[in-house]
Amino acid sequence: MLLNLSILDFVIVDKMSLDFKSGFSALTGETGAGKSILIDALSLALGQRNEGGVVRLHQDKADISAIFDIKNNQEVI
Repeated sequence: MLLNLSILDFVIVDKMSLDFKSGFSALTGETGAGKSILIDALSLALGQRNEGGVVRLHQDKADISAIFDIKNNQEVI
């Protein structure tokens, strides 16, 4: 289960940290609010290749981290 997603200097995001609780989570918002950016960040945290152009303007690097709880998931352990 995803517990936290932290993003620093990724695309247009300066700094963001989201905590997730157990149960259903939904990303909603207006066009341009950043829903796809969150999904792209999570994809990179899970190992998707970086196609470039993801570091925020005037920054040297982006940092994305995801924290998962895997203690009750035998397929992962």
